[in-house]
Amino acid sequence: MSRLLSILAILASLVILPTAAGAQTADPENTLYMDLKDGRVVIQLRPDLAPNHVERIKSLTREGFYDGIVFHRVIDGFMAQTGDPTGTGMGGSKLPDLKAEFSKASFKRGTLGMARSANPNSANSQFFIMFADGDWLNGQYTVFGEVVDGMDHIDSITRGEPPANPDKIVKMQIAADAQ
Repeated sequence: MSRLLSILAILASLVILPTAAGAQTADPENTLYMDLKDGRVVIQLRPDLAPNHVERIKSLTREGFYDGIVFHRVIDGFMAQTGDPTGTGMGGSKLPDLKAEFSKASFKRGTLGMARSANPNSANSQFFIMFADGDWLNGQYTVFGEVVDGMDHIDSITRGEPPANPDKIVKMQIAADAQ
């Protein structure tokens, strides 16, 4: 009987320890909390892929720029776009546009990419979150993060271009600053 308990204890440690270790490796300075009407979305930022874009998102987040901003373009099976203070898809922050930081990272479900015009160096404040894989975007848009928890809340965002009654970011904050 004690041998069976020992085996179960070893198996339990193999399941629990990796989960606890993963939770400890999350960097609060590069984790965003995006609160939506249905709950919190946790986003892991990727400064290893796009340091300037991550810094921009963090700077605007700390200013409260994204609080109350609507999802102005939400295409079923593709993505949800936000970050425009005018809600039209034509606006941005008062900061200058960013130079593209393209990488080999794939646009998969939950990936965050920077929106831009036809000019690759025109990203500013708008970003999108993928509902599904979108390999045709690889190397064409800057990847700066990924949803690690709460994708079900992203899936609940009201669709439309623009949605008749758009969802909004209730509050966005950096985990290191969260109270």
